[in-house]
Amino acid sequence: MNTVNLNKTRKEKAKAARKAETDGNAFKYGRSKADKLAEAKKAALAMKKHDAHKKET
Repeated sequence: MNTVNLNKTRKEKAKAARKAETDGNAFKYGRSKADKLAEAKKAALAMKKHDAHKKET
């Protein structure tokens, strides 16, 4: 029979959730200005191409 320390399990689960959140924030906010500008240009180009394929009604 295995015993499970519920307090330890709860803390490990909370730690994993915090780690996932910090990884997301590091990706979102931890980029250089050049990276942000390059991504914005890429998104603008993609939107421009998308708009170019729309039909006029």
